[in-house]
Amino acid sequence: MPASDSDDPLNGKVAGFSLHAGVAAKARERNKLERLCRYITRPAVSEKRLSLTAHGKVRYELKTPYRDGTTHVIFEPLDFIARLAALVPKPRVNLTRFHGVFAPNSKHRSQMTPARRGKGNKPKASGKEQQTTPTERHAAMSWAQRLKRVFNIDIETCRAFGGAVKVIACIEDPAVIEKILTRLQKTGFPGPAGLLPDSRAPPASLLG
Repeated sequence: MPASDSDDPLNGKVAGFSLHAGVAAKARERNKLERLCRYITRPAVSEKRLSLTAHGKVRYELKTPYRDGTTHVIFEPLDFIARLAALVPKPRVNLTRFHGVFAPNSKHRSQMTPARRGKGNKPKASGKEQQTTPTERHAAMSWAQRLKRVFNIDIETCRAFGGAVKVIACIEDPAVIEKILTRLQKTGFPGPAGLLPDSRAPPASLLG
Protein backbone atom coordinates (compact mmCIF):
# COMPACT_ATOMS: atom_id res chain seq x y z
CA MET A 1 0.00 0.00 0.00
CA PRO A 2 1.37 3.47 -0.82
CA ALA A 3 2.25 5.85 1.97
CA SER A 4 -0.82 7.42 3.55
CA ASP A 5 -1.59 10.18 6.00
CA SER A 6 -2.71 7.67 8.63
CA ASP A 7 -0.49 6.31 11.42
CA ASP A 8 -2.54 3.12 11.65
CA PRO A 9 -0.95 0.39 9.44
CA LEU A 10 -4.41 -1.16 8.92
CA ASN A 11 -6.02 2.10 7.80
CA GLY A 12 -4.82 3.69 4.59
CA LYS A 13 -5.96 6.98 3.02
CA VAL A 14 -4.56 7.84 -0.39
CA ALA A 15 -5.78 10.36 -2.97
CA GLY A 16 -9.20 10.73 -1.36
CA PHE A 17 -9.81 6.98 -0.99
CA SER A 18 -9.65 5.07 2.28
CA LEU A 19 -9.19 1.40 3.09
CA HIS A 20 -9.85 0.08 6.58
CA ALA A 21 -8.63 -3.49 7.17
CA GLY A 22 -8.77 -3.54 10.96
CA VAL A 23 -11.99 -5.58 11.27
CA ALA A 24 -11.98 -9.33 10.69
CA ALA A 25 -14.40 -12.19 11.38
CA LYS A 26 -13.60 -15.84 11.74
CA ALA A 27 -15.58 -18.49 9.84
CA ARG A 28 -17.72 -19.41 12.88
CA GLU A 29 -18.41 -15.83 14.02
CA ARG A 30 -21.67 -15.54 12.10
CA ASN A 31 -23.11 -12.73 14.24
CA LYS A 32 -20.00 -10.62 13.78
CA LEU A 33 -19.99 -11.36 10.06
CA GLU A 34 -23.63 -10.24 9.85
CA ARG A 35 -22.84 -6.95 11.64
CA LEU A 36 -19.93 -6.40 9.28
CA CYS A 37 -22.10 -7.05 6.22
CA ARG A 38 -24.78 -4.69 7.51
CA TYR A 39 -22.13 -2.03 8.07
CA ILE A 40 -20.57 -2.20 4.61
CA THR A 41 -24.01 -2.26 2.93
CA ARG A 42 -25.31 0.79 4.80
CA PRO A 43 -26.71 3.62 2.63
CA ALA A 44 -24.43 6.40 1.49
CA VAL A 45 -26.46 9.08 3.31
CA SER A 46 -27.93 8.94 6.82
CA GLU A 47 -31.45 10.38 6.84
CA LYS A 48 -31.16 11.16 10.55
CA ARG A 49 -28.38 13.68 9.86
CA LEU A 50 -30.12 15.19 6.83
CA SER A 51 -32.28 18.32 7.13
CA LEU A 52 -33.35 21.51 5.35
CA THR A 53 -32.32 25.01 6.34
CA ALA A 54 -34.71 27.94 6.64
CA HIS A 55 -33.61 29.06 3.16
CA GLY A 56 -34.43 25.68 1.57
CA LYS A 57 -30.87 24.38 1.31
CA VAL A 58 -29.81 20.84 2.22
CA ARG A 59 -27.82 20.55 5.43
CA TYR A 60 -25.94 17.34 6.25
CA GLU A 61 -24.41 16.75 9.67
CA LEU A 62 -21.04 15.01 9.58
CA LYS A 63 -20.59 11.94 11.72
CA THR A 64 -17.02 12.99 12.49
CA PRO A 65 -16.06 16.69 12.29
CA TYR A 66 -13.36 17.72 9.85
CA ARG A 67 -9.94 18.70 11.12
CA ASP A 68 -10.85 22.36 10.72
CA GLY A 69 -13.88 21.91 13.03
CA THR A 70 -16.57 21.71 10.32
CA THR A 71 -19.62 19.81 11.61
CA HIS A 72 -22.15 20.45 8.80
CA VAL A 73 -22.03 20.87 5.03
CA ILE A 74 -24.58 22.89 3.06
CA PHE A 75 -25.68 22.10 -0.51
CA GLU A 76 -28.01 23.61 -3.02
CA PRO A 77 -30.86 21.10 -3.63
CA LEU A 78 -29.84 20.52 -7.26
CA ASP A 79 -26.19 20.12 -6.32
CA PHE A 80 -27.11 17.62 -3.61
CA ILE A 81 -29.19 15.54 -6.04
CA ALA A 82 -26.32 15.63 -8.56
CA ARG A 83 -23.94 14.27 -5.94
CA LEU A 84 -26.36 11.45 -5.07
CA ALA A 85 -26.85 10.63 -8.76
CA ALA A 86 -23.09 10.30 -9.14
CA LEU A 87 -23.18 7.43 -6.61
CA VAL A 88 -25.63 5.38 -8.70
CA PRO A 89 -23.70 2.78 -10.74
CA LYS A 90 -24.12 2.70 -14.49
CA PRO A 91 -26.47 0.01 -15.85
CA ARG A 92 -24.98 -3.36 -16.75
CA VAL A 93 -21.62 -2.53 -15.19
CA ASN A 94 -19.97 -4.99 -12.81
CA LEU A 95 -19.58 -3.52 -9.33
CA THR A 96 -16.92 -6.08 -8.42
CA ARG A 97 -13.67 -5.72 -10.34
CA PHE A 98 -10.91 -8.30 -10.40
CA HIS A 99 -7.27 -7.59 -11.18
CA GLY A 100 -4.11 -9.60 -11.63
CA VAL A 101 -4.52 -13.35 -12.00
CA PHE A 102 -8.24 -13.03 -11.17
CA ALA A 103 -8.90 -10.63 -14.06
CA PRO A 104 -11.18 -11.99 -16.82
CA ASN A 105 -8.42 -11.94 -19.47
CA SER A 106 -5.66 -13.40 -17.31
CA LYS A 107 -4.26 -16.63 -18.73
CA HIS A 108 -3.77 -17.91 -15.16
CA ARG A 109 -7.34 -17.32 -13.98
CA SER A 110 -8.46 -20.89 -14.68
CA GLN A 111 -5.75 -22.12 -12.31
CA MET A 112 -6.88 -19.83 -9.48
CA THR A 113 -10.70 -20.04 -9.50
CA PRO A 114 -12.49 -23.00 -7.87
CA ALA A 115 -14.68 -23.57 -10.95
CA ARG A 116 -11.62 -23.50 -13.26
CA ARG A 117 -13.18 -20.67 -15.24
CA GLY A 118 -10.92 -18.50 -17.28
CA LYS A 119 -9.54 -17.61 -20.66
CA GLY A 120 -8.59 -20.65 -22.73
CA ASN A 121 -10.29 -23.18 -20.45
CA LYS A 122 -13.91 -23.28 -21.56
CA PRO A 123 -15.83 -26.26 -20.13
CA LYS A 124 -17.43 -28.60 -22.58
CA ALA A 125 -21.16 -28.05 -22.83
CA SER A 126 -23.41 -30.99 -22.02
CA GLY A 127 -26.13 -32.19 -24.34
CA LYS A 128 -28.81 -30.21 -22.49
CA GLU A 129 -26.78 -26.97 -22.63
CA GLN A 130 -26.17 -27.41 -26.36
CA GLN A 131 -29.94 -27.53 -26.99
CA THR A 132 -30.68 -24.28 -25.14
CA THR A 133 -30.54 -20.93 -26.90
CA PRO A 134 -28.28 -18.06 -25.74
CA THR A 135 -31.41 -16.22 -24.54
CA GLU A 136 -32.44 -19.17 -22.37
CA ARG A 137 -28.94 -19.54 -20.91
CA HIS A 138 -28.79 -15.86 -19.92
CA ALA A 139 -32.39 -15.59 -18.66
CA ALA A 140 -32.71 -13.99 -15.24
CA MET A 141 -33.70 -16.17 -12.30
CA SER A 142 -37.26 -15.91 -11.08
CA TRP A 143 -38.03 -14.64 -7.57
CA ALA A 144 -38.96 -18.17 -6.54
CA GLN A 145 -35.56 -19.42 -7.68
CA ARG A 146 -33.79 -16.58 -5.87
CA LEU A 147 -35.65 -17.32 -2.62
CA LYS A 148 -34.65 -20.97 -2.83
CA ARG A 149 -31.04 -20.24 -3.68
CA VAL A 150 -30.41 -17.48 -1.14
CA PHE A 151 -32.71 -18.31 1.79
CA ASN A 152 -33.51 -21.98 1.09
CA ILE A 153 -37.23 -21.10 0.86
CA ASP A 154 -38.96 -23.28 -1.71
CA ILE A 155 -42.33 -21.80 -2.69
CA GLU A 156 -42.68 -23.96 -5.79
CA THR A 157 -43.17 -27.20 -3.83
CA CYS A 158 -46.11 -27.88 -1.53
CA ARG A 159 -44.82 -28.63 1.97
CA ALA A 160 -47.93 -30.61 2.84
CA PHE A 161 -48.23 -32.87 -0.22
CA GLY A 162 -44.94 -32.44 -2.07
CA GLY A 163 -46.49 -31.44 -5.39
CA ALA A 164 -45.62 -28.50 -7.59
CA VAL A 165 -47.41 -25.21 -6.91
CA LYS A 166 -47.79 -22.00 -8.90
CA VAL A 167 -48.80 -18.43 -8.14
CA ILE A 168 -52.49 -17.85 -8.92
CA ALA A 169 -53.01 -14.51 -7.15
CA CYS A 170 -51.16 -11.75 -5.30
CA ILE A 171 -53.07 -10.61 -2.21
CA GLU A 172 -51.86 -7.39 -0.60
CA ASP A 173 -54.86 -6.30 1.48
CA PRO A 174 -53.96 -6.96 5.19
CA ALA A 175 -57.61 -7.60 6.09
CA VAL A 176 -58.01 -10.24 3.39
CA ILE A 177 -54.69 -11.85 4.33
CA GLU A 178 -55.78 -12.08 7.97
CA LYS A 179 -59.07 -13.72 7.02
CA ILE A 180 -57.35 -16.30 4.83
CA LEU A 181 -54.74 -17.19 7.46
CA THR A 182 -57.41 -17.43 10.17
CA ARG A 183 -59.46 -19.75 8.00
CA LEU A 184 -56.45 -21.95 7.25
CA GLN A 185 -55.60 -22.22 10.95
CA LYS A 186 -59.15 -23.32 11.75
CA THR A 187 -59.06 -26.01 9.07
CA GLY A 188 -55.77 -27.39 10.41
CA PHE A 189 -53.70 -26.45 7.36
CA PRO A 190 -49.96 -26.35 8.17
CA GLY A 191 -49.02 -22.83 9.20
CA PRO A 192 -46.13 -20.75 7.96
CA ALA A 193 -43.93 -21.70 10.92
CA GLY A 194 -40.50 -22.70 9.71
CA LEU A 195 -41.13 -21.31 6.24
CA LEU A 196 -39.40 -18.00 6.81
CA PRO A 197 -36.09 -17.47 8.63
CA ASP A 198 -36.13 -15.90 12.07
CA SER A 199 -36.35 -12.11 11.94
CA ARG A 200 -33.02 -10.40 12.59
CA ALA A 201 -32.33 -7.95 15.34
CA PRO A 202 -31.57 -4.30 14.59
CA PRO A 203 -28.01 -3.73 13.37
CA ALA A 204 -25.60 -3.29 16.23
CA SER A 205 -22.56 -1.08 16.22
CA LEU A 206 -19.34 -2.77 15.21
CA LEU A 207 -17.61 -0.99 18.02
CA GLY A 208 -19.98 -2.41 20.61
